[in-house]
Amino acid sequence: MFGIASLLHILVLRDIRTSMFKTHRCHKKEFLLKFAKDRECWLRWLFEAKNRYGLCVLNYVVTSNHIHLLVKDTGDNAISKSMQLIAGRTAQEYNIRKERKGAYWEDRYHATAVQTDDHLIKCIAYIDLNMVRAGIVPHPQDWQHGGYREIQSPPKRYRLINLTTLMELIGVDKLENLRQYHSQWVETQLSGENAWDENWANSIAVGNESFVNEIYHLLGSKVKSRTVVEEEDKFVLKEPSVSYNDVFAPKMGSLRGKNTLFWDMN
Repeated sequence: MFGIASLLHILVLRDIRTSMFKTHRCHKKEFLLKFAKDRECWLRWLFEAKNRYGLCVLNYVVTSNHIHLLVKDTGDNAISKSMQLIAGRTAQEYNIRKERKGAYWEDRYHATAVQTDDHLIKCIAYIDLNMVRAGIVPHPQDWQHGGYREIQSPPKRYRLINLTTLMELIGVDKLENLRQYHSQWVETQLSGENAWDENWANSIAVGNESFVNEIYHLLGSKVKSRTVVEEEDKFVLKEPSVSYNDVFAPKMGSLRGKNTLFWDMN
């Protein structure tokens, strides 16, 4: 299991209207989440983190070897506490059941700050389409362990996504409208290229120029080797890129040698 002390750098970002896009990968990109029961275990602990720490979940997808999670900072260190709980308990249950020893996760997770505006909408759709891009399913509705189904058909019990907060952030006042707009966002991406965009998984921040520069200055020396770059319809604080195929290909070694900046929302 990963070392808790090395999980995160410390930064105060609560005063910025920010959502956090988290990526956490299995150790050496092994397919340790390939069975539904293991993905459901991760989701069960996500639900526990929501109840225990007030984690505000906006979207998620659990794949066969990595997680994408979109959350909003609510203070009280909820994000880092939740990630430690989920990752630790998931690894523990898997290793006990398999009589396995050793690391389950990459030793750190990567976090991207996402501006709460149109960039948030694009991020939500990007997460929904993860398994479509991977060629696993033709539509996000067909992948059971993602947030698309929950937004479109909210369960009465064991709900993970905070729909009230999600509607507030994107300026929608009715659940029916959220479902309609959400479906339109996804269908628009499906009808286009739906290409993997390295900026969501590899960047430190995504938003307009003012937002990204503010993040850059707040991080100071931690990002002195990174650059702010304009990418079509957004600005990003860049990290080194990695091939999308590499995310699903199990190989020895770490996912990306220079992807070392992580967030603690204290």
